[in-house]
Amino acid sequence: EHSWFADMANFKATSIIPKDYTWQQKKKIFRDANYYVWDDPYLFKVGADNLLRRCVAQDEAKNILWHCHNSPYGGHFNGERTAAKVLQSGFFWPTLFKDAYDHAKSCDRCQRIGNISKRHELPLQNMLEVEVFDCWGIDFMGPLPSSYSNEYILVAVDYVSKWVEAVAAQKSDAKTVIKFLKKNIFSRFGVPRVLVSDGGTQFCNS
Repeated sequence: EHSWFADMANFKATSIIPKDYTWQQKKKIFRDANYYVWDDPYLFKVGADNLLRRCVAQDEAKNILWHCHNSPYGGHFNGERTAAKVLQSGFFWPTLFKDAYDHAKSCDRCQRIGNISKRHELPLQNMLEVEVFDCWGIDFMGPLPSSYSNEYILVAVDYVSKWVEAVAAQKSDAKTVIKFLKKNIFSRFGVPRVLVSDGGTQFCNS
């Protein structure tokens, strides 16, 4: 099946435009190419927030929607929130918001829960709502035996998905932390709502 981004991927990888393209289509692909990045074997879309998100085909999109809506960490949120979670997870396709809305609307659990009236609801207590990549724990390991001048490992763990990011480091200082956050966290997962540390001086840069 011809995916929606196949022509753009071929153009970014080989600079070849389909022969049957009209002048208007050629003009459009040249203009749109500024917002795509090819990193073999994936094509990435540059978002309005300047973050890269991997372009996915429709079959993979269905699986991503299921994980971001139906899975234990999905939360069964509405279409807009589900689409936002997909973007935050680093994926993109043109009909994302429409597909997320349709997916939430067709979710059996959401429809059954949505039909419960207020008088049938049990009293609820306020809970802190944390989505995937919203809250990270960060800390240094070390000092360890030196390896290529590195004596520390800086580790960050997402509280919801348990995703781990780690780098070797020569020093355990604030400069190392800032570089790590910009390169490994902010640029890939967005700016988190909460960063949890032990309050060491390396995490309290003035």
